[in-house]
Amino acid sequence: MILVLGGTTEGRIAVQTLEEAGKPFYYSTKGYEQDIPLHNGIRLQGGMDKDAMESFCRKENISLLIDAAHPFAEELHRNVNDVSDKLQIPAILYDRIYPRIEKHDGIVWCDSFEDAVQKIKKEEVYILLALTGVKSIGKLKALWQESCRCYFRILDRESSRELARSEAFPEEYLRYYHAGEDERLLIRQIRPDAIVIKESGASGGFSEKVEAAQELGIRIFIIKRPPLQPNLLPVNGRHGLRRMVELYHPGFYDLRSGFTTGTCAAAAAAAAIWDIFNLDGTPRPPEFIVTLPNGEMIGVPVEPQKQRPRSSSVNDNWMVESEACVIKDAGDDPDITNGMQIKVNIALPFNMDEVNSGKQQDDYNIIIAGGEGIGIVTMPGLGLELGAPAINPTPRKMIEENVRMYLSYVGVPKMSNPIVVTISVPGGEEIAKRTFNPRLGIEGGLSIIGTSGIVKPFSSEAFVSSIRKSMEVARATDSPRVVISSGAKSERYIKAYYPGLPVQAFVHYGNFIGETLKIADELKLPRVTLGVMIGKAVKLAEGHLDTHSKKVVMNKDFIQDIASRAECGEDVSAAIRKMNLARELWDIIPAEKLETFAKLLIELCGQCCAPLLPDGELTILLIGEDGKIYV
Repeated sequence: MILVLGGTTEGRIAVQTLEEAGKPFYYSTKGYEQDIPLHNGIRLQGGMDKDAMESFCRKENISLLIDAAHPFAEELHRNVNDVSDKLQIPAILYDRIYPRIEKHDGIVWCDSFEDAVQKIKKEEVYILLALTGVKSIGKLKALWQESCRCYFRILDRESSRELARSEAFPEEYLRYYHAGEDERLLIRQIRPDAIVIKESGASGGFSEKVEAAQELGIRIFIIKRPPLQPNLLPVNGRHGLRRMVELYHPGFYDLRSGFTTGTCAAAAAAAAIWDIFNLDGTPRPPEFIVTLPNGEMIGVPVEPQKQRPRSSSVNDNWMVESEACVIKDAGDDPDITNGMQIKVNIALPFNMDEVNSGKQQDDYNIIIAGGEGIGIVTMPGLGLELGAPAINPTPRKMIEENVRMYLSYVGVPKMSNPIVVTISVPGGEEIAKRTFNPRLGIEGGLSIIGTSGIVKPFSSEAFVSSIRKSMEVARATDSPRVVISSGAKSERYIKAYYPGLPVQAFVHYGNFIGETLKIADELKLPRVTLGVMIGKAVKLAEGHLDTHSKKVVMNKDFIQDIASRAECGEDVSAAIRKMNLARELWDIIPAEKLETFAKLLIELCGQCCAPLLPDGELTILLIGEDGKIYV
């Protein structure tokens, strides 16, 4: 069993992440204010000290702890750490994303509340706005009782007011938090000499507070977040949390998540940069941290170094090249690239005149190139330049940002010379022939897609992303109609029905009929034909827009009702009860009733699908086993 200690935004996300497994877990909060829906989780309310936590873990056979409490909940973090250590239970810290703050004369960093009190007193602040929460009133008492007028912004609830009263804080100096309010409004209203805030991370509005104060010329005192407890395994996003749960609580999720090719490439690029600047010969770390598009950071395993960086010099300028490799791990997703090598070559030039001058550009000149196994775009509609490598904008940006981060970390000067990042997938050209790429006009290899950096097992994300690209290409051909079908077999029959349409007008939806129609509506496609075979049709007619067998099975009672409306006899109904596969209906339904049965089935499918394409014309074709088309 898993025990989550929350009460924060991170606690809410942790619950959502665990709920995906459909299995029970405990969610504990100290207070009673957080309203959070739980379907599989079991809510616990009231604080746990160390002894109570240890007792609960023993009694309920807890095998994994998840600490999703506020970063300044130091006592709880210590308790989780100690219980983890004593009972030998792994403990995950769901930490926050902490924005980087550039050095600024108006910012004073403080190691603790006590340190903040001393520094604020020393700075002779007369009016202070504290955006540190109601629990900090007591910790800053030496300020508001002795040296300056303090305003505290707190949550607008009775428990917060009661806590302020218990500290004998004057109510006239309380201000209340309003969700979504511009931070500048309160600062302008109070006009303080300074504000004091906690390093509370992105979800705590840290950047907004800093930016508002800097814009208005207000000094800022920032109390640093407490140091991490040694036994806690940190993650700072839902993807990292899930992967940690998969690792330390095997079986909680039925299927394991993985990495997109873009994430693998970003990690390989980081390793290649590390190799160049690893001058003391330290063995390469087994994994590198990659920042995902949502801002969270996650570790990606990298293959051991096999060759040293190569260097060359021409006219006092020199070039270093380094290569690193990641083995693609798509988890339990049926990704065709799973297990393949994702290689990245970094060509890092140094213009010695620029280096010696000390002058730097505003940014690195990073060029993302495609090598072996990466396809080339030959048709419009993908949102990529013709002749460019098939690397979509999101993974391209992720790779660039991670390269930029590591270049900055090792101190590479920002020069005008291009830094070339070449991505290769050995064997990709042959593998690509078994994908949608040739139809999309991507020749000679694979494409790098993905929006999250993470592959969810059998995920809609990967498949729906490819559907969207196919639909965009279909639109770009100016085809009068886009035809969607489940796969190659159904498409073969429909192509004969529409012989004049270009090959790019035919798109596979797999099981994602609803998602595909939504995309068609977003793209404002005027005419769409949905081809469906009997197995998916009987599910769709009942209202199931995702027809995967793991989501829904055929309803024999429903099918019997359609047969009855088609005036089929009791013998047909009895045969339906005994059938195992929907395609048996082509033999069960009498020949003279097939047209009527098919029309009823198509009508019901239309009632389910038409609302998803309100501004387009939808035609539904039912495809028989022998290729006959029913309209």
